[in-house]
Amino acid sequence: MATTASMGTQGFKTRVQDYKASKTTLFWACAACIVATVAIGFTWGGWTTGASARMMGEKAATTAEANLAGGICATRFATGPDVQAQTALLMKTATYDRADFLVKGGWLALPGQKEPIAGAADLCAQQIASAVPPAK
Repeated sequence: MATTASMGTQGFKTRVQDYKASKTTLFWACAACIVATVAIGFTWGGWTTGASARMMGEKAATTAEANLAGGICATRFATGPDVQAQTALLMKTATYDRADFLVKGGWLALPGQKEPIAGAADLCAQQIASAVPPAK
């Protein structure tokens, strides 16, 4: 005679093998899998929408443009005439006025640009300030 535990297990195995899912059950199971896949993909999987990917690309392009313009400005400043006097003037200028100083000096003017590139002046001033040896 079989024990109660083995009969319950055998009964469960039989029920699982004999189970026939309805179309409604299959539909909802598939729908739940799709929702779970999308939710996990966007939260942990690193998926992005087209709009957020476009925004990230535009931000990266703007940052790269400012970095390039800042580097060009710093090079122009360093190779310009009377660099020691100009550097001393820049260092005496308040940090919030350094962008205006660089614009007025013409170091931020790029060919084909009417206005300086946003953020380039601050990067240029930082590069120039970091190149100046500290006072003794």
